[in-house]
Amino acid sequence: MLRGLLAAALAVLPTPITTPAQAAPAAYTLPLTDAVSQLPVAAEDRTDYDREASFGGWIDADREGCNTRMEVLLAEAVEAPTVTGRCTLSGGRWYSWYDSALVDGPRGLDIDHVVPLAEAWDSGASSWTRDRRVAYANYLDDQRHLEAVSARCIRQKADQDPSTWLVPDNPAERCHYVAAWTSVKLQ
Repeated sequence: MLRGLLAAALAVLPTPITTPAQAAPAAYTLPLTDAVSQLPVAAEDRTDYDREASFGGWIDADREGCNTRMEVLLAEAVEAPTVTGRCTLSGGRWYSWYDSALVDGPRGLDIDHVVPLAEAWDSGASSWTRDRRVAYANYLDDQRHLEAVSARCIRQKADQDPSTWLVPDNPAERCHYVAAWTSVKLQ
C-alpha cells in the first residue's frame, strides 16, 4: 500500500536520487520510481517502542559543544544565528521547506527525522543495538536525514510515514520529501 501511494505521489516526476550502494562504497543515482520499487515490504511492529529509551536524545558526537539539533540548525540557517557559550543559538532565520515558512529564531523550529524514529523502529530498528539506534537518531552524514522545520509542521507530521503525510502544506515539495524519505530508507 505504501509503495503504491509513494508511486502515485511522484507519478509524473522521474526525479533521480542518490543513494548509497548496498555493497559498494560509492553512491549511485537512479530514478525515484525505481528507488521506491526497491523499498522492502514487511509487516511493521511497534511493540516495546519507547522513543527516549530506544533512541536516546541529541548527542554531541564530535564533542565540539553543539549537539545534533544545534548542528542541523547551524547547517540549515539561511541567516546565521549568534552562537554563545556552549552552543546557545539566538537570532537567525531558517526556511522550513515542508510548509514554505521563514522562521525567525531557533525556538520556532524542530528537527525532523525524515523517516521518523517510530517508523524506523517499526521497520527493523527494534532489532538494532541501542548504540546503532542512537547513531541513527543523530546521523549527520546525509543532509536528507534530519531537517529543521517549523514546530507547527513537525507536530502535524509526528510519526507518520508518506502513506498518511506528504508535506500537505506544500504540495510542490512532495516529490522532494518522497525522494528524501526513500533515500533514508534505502541506506
